[in-house]
Amino acid sequence: MKLGVYSLQKVLFEGDAREVTCATQAGEITFLDHHEPLISILSKGVMKITDKDRKKHFIPVRSGFLEIDSNNTAKLLVEEGE
Repeated sequence: MKLGVYSLQKVLFEGDAREVTCATQAGEITFLDHHEPLISILSKGVMKITDKDRKKHFIPVRSGFLEIDSNNTAKLLVEEGE
């Protein structure tokens, strides 16, 4: 899937991803390629991204929003955590 993770100050991740795990208000979720469209509010936690080369990326998140569309694209706007 095409993944973009952005804060108000910078691009945190942009590229192809195999898997993303993040905390939402409904609990922790993991989404993969071709996930159903979804909009959710992110909660405090550490986002875990596995890119197309199986490299792991970790992004601390304080809050934010997640949108997965029907074109296999996910965009996350986050407030970075510590």
